Amino acid sequence: MTDNIPLQPVRQKKRMDSKHRGGCCECLRCCGRREPRPRTVWLGHPEKRDQRYPRNVINNQKYNFFTFLPGVLFNQFKYFFNLYFLLLACSQFVVEMRLGALYTYWVPLGFVLAVTVIREAAEEIRCYMRDKEVNSQIYSKLTARGTVKVKSSNIQVGDLIIVEKNQRVPADMIFLRTSEKNGSCFLRTDQLDGETDWKLRLPVTCTQRLPTASDLLQIRSYVYAEEPNIDIHNFVGTFTREDSDPPVNESLSIENTLWASTVIASGTVVGVVLYTGRELRSVMNTSNPRSKIGLFDLEVNCLTKILFGALVVVSLVMVALQHFAGRWYLQIIRFLLLFSNIIPISLRVNLDMGKIVYSWVIRRDSKIPGTVVRSSTIPEQLGRISYLLTDKTGTLTQNEMVFKRLHLGTVAYGLDSMDEVQSHIFSIYTQQPQEAPAVKGLSLATKVRRTMSSRVHEAVKAIALCHNVTPVYESNGVTDQAEAERHYEDSCRVYQASSPDEVALVQWTESVGLTLVGRDQSSVQLRSPGGHILNFTILQIFPFTYESKRMGIIVRDESTGEITFYMKGADVVMAGIVQYNDWLEEECGNMAREGLRVLVVAKKSLTEEQYQDFEARYVQAKLSVHDRSLKVATVIESLEMEMELLCLTGVEDQLQTDVRPTLETLRNAGIKVWMLTGDKLETATCTAKNAHLVTRTQDIHIFRLVTNRGEAHLELNAFRRKHDCALVISGDSLEVCLKYYEYEFMELACQCPAVVCCRCAPTQKAQIVRLLQERTGKLTCAVGDGGNDVSMIQEADCGVGVEGKEGKQASLAADFSITQFKHLGRLLMVHGRNSYKRSAALSQFVIHRSLCISTMQAVFSSVFYFASVPLYQGFLIIGYSTIYTMFPVFSLVLDKDVKSEVAMLYPELYKDLLKGRPLSYKTFLIWVLISIYQGSIIMYGALLLFESEFVHIVAISFTSLILTELLMVALTIQTWHWLMIVAELLSLSCYIASLVFLHEFIDVYFIATLSFLWKVTVITLVSCLPLYVLKYLRRRFSPPSYSKLTS
Repeated sequence: MTDNIPLQPVRQKKRMDSKHRGGCCECLRCCGRREPRPRTVWLGHPEKRDQRYPRNVINNQKYNFFTFLPGVLFNQFKYFFNLYFLLLACSQFVVEMRLGALYTYWVPLGFVLAVTVIREAAEEIRCYMRDKEVNSQIYSKLTARGTVKVKSSNIQVGDLIIVEKNQRVPADMIFLRTSEKNGSCFLRTDQLDGETDWKLRLPVTCTQRLPTASDLLQIRSYVYAEEPNIDIHNFVGTFTREDSDPPVNESLSIENTLWASTVIASGTVVGVVLYTGRELRSVMNTSNPRSKIGLFDLEVNCLTKILFGALVVVSLVMVALQHFAGRWYLQIIRFLLLFSNIIPISLRVNLDMGKIVYSWVIRRDSKIPGTVVRSSTIPEQLGRISYLLTDKTGTLTQNEMVFKRLHLGTVAYGLDSMDEVQSHIFSIYTQQPQEAPAVKGLSLATKVRRTMSSRVHEAVKAIALCHNVTPVYESNGVTDQAEAERHYEDSCRVYQASSPDEVALVQWTESVGLTLVGRDQSSVQLRSPGGHILNFTILQIFPFTYESKRMGIIVRDESTGEITFYMKGADVVMAGIVQYNDWLEEECGNMAREGLRVLVVAKKSLTEEQYQDFEARYVQAKLSVHDRSLKVATVIESLEMEMELLCLTGVEDQLQTDVRPTLETLRNAGIKVWMLTGDKLETATCTAKNAHLVTRTQDIHIFRLVTNRGEAHLELNAFRRKHDCALVISGDSLEVCLKYYEYEFMELACQCPAVVCCRCAPTQKAQIVRLLQERTGKLTCAVGDGGNDVSMIQEADCGVGVEGKEGKQASLAADFSITQFKHLGRLLMVHGRNSYKRSAALSQFVIHRSLCISTMQAVFSSVFYFASVPLYQGFLIIGYSTIYTMFPVFSLVLDKDVKSEVAMLYPELYKDLLKGRPLSYKTFLIWVLISIYQGSIIMYGALLLFESEFVHIVAISFTSLILTELLMVALTIQTWHWLMIVAELLSLSCYIASLVFLHEFIDVYFIATLSFLWKVTVITLVSCLPLYVLKYLRRRFSPPSYSKLTS
């Protein structure tokens, strides 16, 4: 095919809004990079480039070597919390403001930052190693010196790369040659667009005709290609060979492309590299990785701001009660430093270390083996998910089709009765071996009621002929390829097709006795149960399209000369094509409710005259210049009338293990599930029903295709009238709705129990996630297994990657990686719930610990004439929040209110967390009041009971404070772990042992007296006993929901 019209660079209409591209361009300008331009690529000569191209590297890292430390520190100090402590520590360099040793402020801050930097460094190194594995994959490159091995990261624009079967395409390429005899190859694209159908790709005609692949380097040729863009469904370019006479020009389209992240499904291919690195279609459809900040961390940050407000108020009150005497502004700063414990620096350390423990527990859970935590900063997010957005192919389904039902109208055959079908086929070919393959004449077929065997045979033969499947023979170690092809060796045969549905149908016909053994462009060979080869000539093929929803084939039986037109398609279109019957609609509905993908199969016998007439009109229509597609469709439709209905087929896309109970669990937990897939509408709807994403009692509203504002308005009004109805919408209709009625659409969609979006582009998936976050303010979780899910996973508050069959791209980009969808239930219900509840308890207890000592300082200062003198100095203040109380308080990360089995059995417990009650203003206020009460009791008690020396106040109050904290931890714990008991005893032992070395602050002789012991006991009992009583009464008369399950 030649085309001498010069190519004009065409800007394709993008599938997404312009924000994405605009953002890209702005970024490119800011970074000093040039805007992408069309390019001329010479085959095998990367040095002849007209512009600079990016390196072909995959990079999922957040930082590089130079930006790591500044980036991590910036992300830490953008929290008010950490910035406050930095300013606090810096203030100690000013002599007038210094309250104690420098190490009391800098050591805790340094420890916090060191923990964070080490954790981020570990995650970046892991990410670097994963990227390095992908970038180091080896490919073969054609050069003048022969074939050389090259790493994926060293591939350049213009290189001629050889890609083997089942190998990932390393860069965006133009398809030049294939080893397949039929001159084409199949491509698996589910990692790019989510579609399960294999795509047929055609090489450039000129290069495919060359004798050998090395001849590609001998010709003078180039490819002119459009600028890089995000549109994975279109491509505009030309191939030119200059050294032929005349020069050859071929137009290039999407059919000639091999995009990166796709997998070669047949043969070995050679391609020339067009785009690399950040200009790859798959990369441009992926958003940059971002540092995710958990909602829990933001809430804690908000509470610290409230505590800071309290700190300022207390400091001002203290100075005001001094009547702003002297250098009062310095006094305010000293009081701010004195009461700085109100905001605990150990809070960030405890929470960060808690996250590490939660991540370790998730990885060690034997019930979800293979689970990896790639982002240890957001495990609490798992406990508060309101919307789950999931991919379909490879996530909910295994992408393995199984033939489940054959329905002939009066009789249906299921998996348990396929042997009957087999016996019918066998009887046809054994009783009438010569006559059986043919229909016994058109008049006889219409007038005489055929036997059941012949009806079954006609249906099976139609299924075995009406498809686009090609049998391919491979050597199996015993038989070589040529011999296997000659003898139709069963053990060497594999089926290739653009759809797994097609393969399932052909495999089924093989299982019942009619085997597809050969096929090329013009003929099909079937093998009967007796071993006879049945030859058919392919006269015409009408391929399946998304618009027509059907495919047809006209074949001539070589043994009889009979011409038959077979057709199969969706019930909605086939109902108007087949002869009148009273069972089609009802049975299609029944099979669809079982989650089966239904196809209607029909036939029509043609005479030679009828076919010749059709062919003449068909050829004429194809030669037409104006309205060609419309004229061709009209000619085909003239055949599609009064066809004989043969059967219905039901194929099931096998679901992943336990998908149904997992979705049921998520629904009961108050999580709304949205399915976003690149697959067809019918397939997506079937899977939604089959997986019980849509329950049997719910209606489904299929949002019809809309192209403008008026249609969208009418369809939205129609949808508004539905109640408790699941929504199914295509990506194109969704784009129109979001363009004109974004708020109205999202409001209606959020009220649906389930939403299915089909034909979704990768960037559309991310846009839906973003809109859900903006419109609802709720947390979202995205689950996927393919490269086309990466944008969605990175955009969601919590991204979960399923390790799929087609690589680990989604898994590597996700925050959490699981091996099966069913593990998601336990990840959320058990680990998410525990992480959130534990962090809530831990944060509030750390705040309580700091507020207690701050209250004591406030009481002490007010009693001693509002002096800005610290109550505890030096090691006491550091030891209090570290070795004396750290282990018991931190042991709360092991606490749990219910067993994991109970949490899985009653997902309603998860629903309680969605309101955020474990950490709310109410619970925070309760802990503040408890802290003020206990701090006041301990301080006033010590002041009342001490006798002579000030050092006795320190001994009594500090010991009472330590014991109170240990008892309060015991009061908070709901399920004791042996490590908790060890932590309590260890802390108490450390304190008693350290008293010997604290003679500078505490009178060692006084603490050995009976007077000290009874005073400490009384103060501790008064501070703790009322709280124990209140806890008992609350448990007795108003127990929480989980306690009812554990009793």
